[in-house]
Amino acid sequence: MKKKMVVASMALVLVLGACGNADETNQNDPETGEAAPGSGAIDHGVDENKVGFSMSGDKVEEATDVPKEDKEEILAAFDNYIETLNNQDVEGYLTTLSTKGYDLEEERQATVEMLENSTMKRETDNETIVKYSGDSAQLFSTLKTTFTDIETEVENTHEGRQVTVFNKEDGAWKVFSIHFIGDEPVKE
Repeated sequence: MKKKMVVASMALVLVLGACGNADETNQNDPETGEAAPGSGAIDHGVDENKVGFSMSGDKVEEATDVPKEDKEEILAAFDNYIETLNNQDVEGYLTTLSTKGYDLEEERQATVEMLENSTMKRETDNETIVKYSGDSAQLFSTLKTTFTDIETEVENTHEGRQVTVFNKEDGAWKVFSIHFIGDEPVKE
């Protein structure tokens, strides 16, 4: 049971908290649950000069300066990023990631381990490019992720808002980082 909790925690970190920059270090204290300045759940280590978005409020404004071709390519790259994991296509998923933002071998290992014990289904809505600058884009979406334990068939669902940061590398849009904030569970 302890191994399943560890794997489930790793899966949650992989999907919901993968800020992606391999050069960043996390100064959070797991003993107290306190986050270092700039590493909180809301700001998630965001440097306002590099990533410009707000994950609070209900209004999402679309960037107006996105060329039609880039918009189509960014949305297609996002769809591919979502679907490759939904289809448990680890190699396909890795091709959606930036080599500047992710350690692909580390990501491969974590993804394979997660998928050995559970399936994952991600559903998105409200996909909106909120910032664009030629070789970088930020795509906001609402996200519902359901993990199903293979052995017990127990489902665990998380909902929230995500901004996926894309960089254009070698002519293709790649996921550089993600920033996620979960919604409070609805009490029934």
